[in-house]
Amino acid sequence: MWRIRRPRRASASHSPARQNSLFGEILLMLSPLLFLWPISVAVTHHFASRIANKPYDETLAADVATVAKRLYLSDGKVALEHPETVRAALHSDELDVTFFQVLGPSGELLAGDAEIPRATIPDQDDPANVRFHNAFIEGDEIRAAYRYASLPGLAQPVLVQVAETSRKREKLTAQIISGVVLPQLAIVPLAVVLVYFGLTRGIAPLTRLQRQIRNRRPGNLAPIKLESVPEEVRPVIASFNDMMGRLEENLQAQQRFIADAAHQMRTPLTGLKMQTELAMSESDPALMRRSLQHIAESAERAQHLINQLLLLARTEAGHEKLYTFETVDLEALARTTTQEAVPRALAKNIDLGFEDSGWPLLMDGSPTLLHELMSNLIDNAIKYTPSGGRVTVRTCATAHAIFEVEDNGCGIAEADRERVFERFYRVLGSEADGSGLGLAIVREIADLHRATVSLNANPEGQGTVARVTFPRQGVFYPKPPEEGAEQ
Repeated sequence: MWRIRRPRRASASHSPARQNSLFGEILLMLSPLLFLWPISVAVTHHFASRIANKPYDETLAADVATVAKRLYLSDGKVALEHPETVRAALHSDELDVTFFQVLGPSGELLAGDAEIPRATIPDQDDPANVRFHNAFIEGDEIRAAYRYASLPGLAQPVLVQVAETSRKREKLTAQIISGVVLPQLAIVPLAVVLVYFGLTRGIAPLTRLQRQIRNRRPGNLAPIKLESVPEEVRPVIASFNDMMGRLEENLQAQQRFIADAAHQMRTPLTGLKMQTELAMSESDPALMRRSLQHIAESAERAQHLINQLLLLARTEAGHEKLYTFETVDLEALARTTTQEAVPRALAKNIDLGFEDSGWPLLMDGSPTLLHELMSNLIDNAIKYTPSGGRVTVRTCATAHAIFEVEDNGCGIAEADRERVFERFYRVLGSEADGSGLGLAIVREIADLHRATVSLNANPEGQGTVARVTFPRQGVFYPKPPEEGAEQ
């Protein structure tokens, strides 16, 4: 079995995401800038700390050298010359406290303060290099400079450390940060205000356009001049104008439809009124019965016209709201519809036949609408074929699924073959009764199913061949169609 893949339908549950206002969207795009400010403060603090540490680290390094120069050997032991003088010579002020320390190779305290945590120098580093580390003494953060010092006659170097609390550094860091961040605190709100007014001015044309559209009268569908809108919005307005043009065409079509419907309904209603008055004035039961029969026939024609009008209106509304598409066997539906028309054909002594393709023709469609399409074409063929004529209903399976109705009736002139699809249009000289809506309904239903409908002369002689060609999508073939099967 050959099978043509049916197109997937978009999920009805899928709905577009809700959009915010353009003004809000732009502000939302700028909101990450607010997160950059704390990052900027953190980066500023980092570099400010490095800047503040540099001069004080140089002072600590000089103090380490001062302490190292005052070391000497006494009886084979390391001693510090005048420790109090050294302590007094170290940099000190009212904010910070200075510490120094000299440790032996085994970590024993040789001079100075024991509170400074011991630091180690990597083996690959030069012991004479001054290094720095941060630590805490009794809860106060300190900055310490350290290096190893060697003395003549000493087998192993000693560790010399000079440390001070970090108050001056923190104060200088705070001053640097305040000098940088405080201007930012003034600039950021100013930038926000400027952005706000800039956006307000930028979307002002959209606001004017909104007022222009809102203040329009309901019946005003004239296009908006593109020259009066910003260039970026012109494609949207162009699409809007196209939509307004289509709406105007639909409104005009509806107005014409209502006017035509009112005109068409006036005739049967007038006939009903006249026949009712005539029946009321008749005293002969036979004549009264005849008048009532005419009334019944007129009422039936009026009912048919109303049903046609309702069906046409529903078809124009679209199948998405009123009809559900499902898999339909076009061949089985055509056979059933043809069988339903047999009594009408027999009443008119017309030979009604059905030629099938030999296998199911499955497609996506509305069974109700497709049945109406087939019924209208078959009824038209029977209506305009004289007694003793022939009507053939046929289905074909080629590259497309085809439904045909062939008759040997009076035929349709080539100039009228397209006009007969217009609402209420009837061929001049036609004696058959009709509303002029049947073929218009056929065209609407065919359009909903993405099919094409055409009227052609009967190649075998007098008459017409009505053909509806359905698209390949959604059609299943049990086997490949034979060459030359399309008719």
